[in-house]
Amino acid sequence: MYENAVLDDRQVQEGLNNINPKFGDFCTRVAGEAWGLPLIDQKTKALITIAVDVANQTQTGAGSPFAAHVNMALKQGATLEEIEELLLFMCVYAGFNKAAGCFGTLKEIFKKPVLQV
Repeated sequence: MYENAVLDDRQVQEGLNNINPKFGDFCTRVAGEAWGLPLIDQKTKALITIAVDVANQTQTGAGSPFAAHVNMALKQGATLEEIEELLLFMCVYAGFNKAAGCFGTLKEIFKKPVLQV
């Protein structure tokens, strides 16, 4: 687990920089500051980012943050079961179709060996 899931994770920073170096630098600074706020723990913040992905329907496409946010949540101690429960919860508040798409993408993510906790 990281004290700051953005500022302490070089893999996240490299991924952002690979999208675009200026974008990566900006996101690292701004998101790093938000992730450094003290009252909400890193695991909860990581789960919130997944909920936002569901609501915004950003689980697919170029530059999609969903897989990175799933990986970030796992690194912060979330389990696959917690992520699945979050997606079920989001069915009610974001819509069944949005959650269904995220379940499909989550299934694809776990078929790939790239997730390392």
